Amino acid sequence: MFKRVYLEISNICNVQCSFCPVVEKDKKLMDVVEFEKILKEVAPLAEIVCLHLLGEPLAHPRFSEILEVCERYNTQIDLTTNGILIKRHQERILNARCIRQVNFSIQAFKDNFPERDLDPYLLPLFEFATSAHELRPKLYTNFRLWNQESNDSDNEAVFLKIESHFDIKINRNVETAAIKSKRIWNRLYLHFDSRFEWPSFSLPHQGTKGRCHGTVNHIGIHADGTVVPCCLDKSGAISLGNVKEQALSDILASERFVKMREGFLKGVLVEDFCQHCSFIKRFDKSEKQKAGALK
Repeated sequence: MFKRVYLEISNICNVQCSFCPVVEKDKKLMDVVEFEKILKEVAPLAEIVCLHLLGEPLAHPRFSEILEVCERYNTQIDLTTNGILIKRHQERILNARCIRQVNFSIQAFKDNFPERDLDPYLLPLFEFATSAHELRPKLYTNFRLWNQESNDSDNEAVFLKIESHFDIKINRNVETAAIKSKRIWNRLYLHFDSRFEWPSFSLPHQGTKGRCHGTVNHIGIHADGTVVPCCLDKSGAISLGNVKEQALSDILASERFVKMREGFLKGVLVEDFCQHCSFIKRFDKSEKQKAGALK
């Protein structure tokens, strides 16, 4: 039913990035027993499960057991991490056949530690990518960065480190607004994205027309069990139900969920919260055409 389900195992993070919002919610670690109960319902509905909405999945004290559950249910996992704890979990991740892709949010390190040397942070990530190529050649690894035009100096420093370590040359002449992923070595990719505003009722009203991938090809489940239609609903503004209290199938059959999904498929923003989301413009073909004409 979904390309991805974002199943947050923890909303606790070991850093505080400027591009991630501060959320007024109780800190929560999903219990392994709770996780298995939820995954049992999620697994048949999702091609890929992502172990985050907010929070740092590698900081979960029972992360290895979480992976064991994923392996039992033959779940394909995309793991997104800031990479700070990768040395602690490298061996387990490389031996976890359930993990298909690991995304390192490299922009997080410079955002939190702008004065620190990059080498002690990047070297374990490079070693992970090298080991992955040797032991799991089908495993994808992404180094995530903000678009070059918004962060030239930081990105250039990372490029130079990558080139030196892997003995490659990265072509800087790439339109990152059009090409988000760029393969640089075997199954190691650079992935670019631009900063965005998290949806909020405090943002200007965007109108009632628009499309979104939420409810259509993905949903999110917070660590407290709250089901949300979109991976950007950080606070559960649109709470569709709670999987700790009712079956996920019932939540997905609810009138509110069905109306949202049908609305997006027809280009209508049913929920007031969605009408205050500027991210939705990214799915507007006319906006993309205007942006292209301006270049």
